[in-house]
Amino acid sequence: MNIDEIDVRVLRGPDLEAALDGVAKLRITVFRDWPYLYDGSLDYERQYLDTYRDNPGALLVGAFHDGQLIGASTSTPMEDHAPEFSAPFRDLGLKPESILYGAESVLLRPYRGFGLGHRFIDLREEHARNLGRTHVAFCSVIRPDDHPARPAAARTNDAFWRGRGYETLPGVVARFSWKDLGDSAETEKPLQFWMRRL
Repeated sequence: MNIDEIDVRVLRGPDLEAALDGVAKLRITVFRDWPYLYDGSLDYERQYLDTYRDNPGALLVGAFHDGQLIGASTSTPMEDHAPEFSAPFRDLGLKPESILYGAESVLLRPYRGFGLGHRFIDLREEHARNLGRTHVAFCSVIRPDDHPARPAAARTNDAFWRGRGYETLPGVVARFSWKDLGDSAETEKPLQFWMRRL
């Protein structure tokens, strides 16, 4: 795979609207895997993604190969995201209005390892600076090492994130609920925050 064959760009207006169904399907596909094990629905995803269409401070980046959406990255002002995510920062004395929240970066497996994650972060940080934000934060789900669905070769993205200057915030954990694959109801999950000062 040649990275130059991938078109990575910020989506706005009609391009953003046209990509929403594709981003919804990407989220469902990628987050089914470890560690999220997310049993998502297209209806919920479209409702969730409408917030990126309707929020002028939000960012939606698409990655395309031969015209097909193969990856996406979203961000939003922290104060506009779920209150479960901004509350821990208020407790630390950090104003949510100073933070851009990196909601997700999703990429189909065959396209990983070619530098697209760096491109997503570059565009996210550029957007944060353009909004006058001083920090970028995101979170990752915490799963126990002995979780029965954990693959033997499971690895985290921690080294990649640290290489980009992000660090965990000890004790800064959000809680959010979704339905795991194979479950009949939603359960609450802890999510560890990472942050970088720009």
